[in-house]
Amino acid sequence: MAARRRIGLVGGTFDPPHVGHLALARAARDAWSLDEVRLVPTGRSWQKADAGASSAQRLAMTRLALDGVDASERLVVDDREVRRDGPTYTVETLRELRAELGAEPMLVLVLGSDQLRNLHTWHRWRELFGLAHLVATQRERVALDDLPAEVEAELAARGADALPDAPAGTIAFFRMPPVAVSATALRAQLARGERPAGLSPPAVLDYIETNGLYRRLQGT
Repeated sequence: MAARRRIGLVGGTFDPPHVGHLALARAARDAWSLDEVRLVPTGRSWQKADAGASSAQRLAMTRLALDGVDASERLVVDDREVRRDGPTYTVETLRELRAELGAEPMLVLVLGSDQLRNLHTWHRWRELFGLAHLVATQRERVALDDLPAEVEAELAARGADALPDAPAGTIAFFRMPPVAVSATALRAQLARGERPAGLSPPAVLDYIETNGLYRRLQGT
């Protein structure tokens, strides 16, 4: 029997994409032997205020973030949420992927601890477990313990040390090296006119400079 295909999904505003996003994707790929990891920029997030860059600009930067990344790394960009009209809901993205890929592939939704902590506030969040596995790692000092009761209940029912040979339904945890970068701090540096080399790929920083992004955050 052929091995079940494993597809990871890393969603976010990518405003802008930075080395932490790439580190997260690579860590999840290696931890769970993923055949592919898709970076999925949100279109219009229903939970966040307007992004500092437009959806088209964030998509362009996410693509640029993978410039120079070898195809063997199996990191790609999925633009479906930017193309979708209206608010972005993860459950709809997973349903679309299931319709396209069928019932057999394993979908692995990669979360930071901040996203896991807020999971119970997501639109139709319990439906996610019928569509994908959820894997989480600690991010930006947000702890993975003392989670909200609703999330703890799902963890008690679905938590596992490894992903089973199944398309969906499990919550698991993985470790990644700490990466000292956050989008909020990065935007503040960019707003001051700094070029934080090493925090975003050079092609992304070039795009930001060329398009004058984030400077308006400081009224410039």
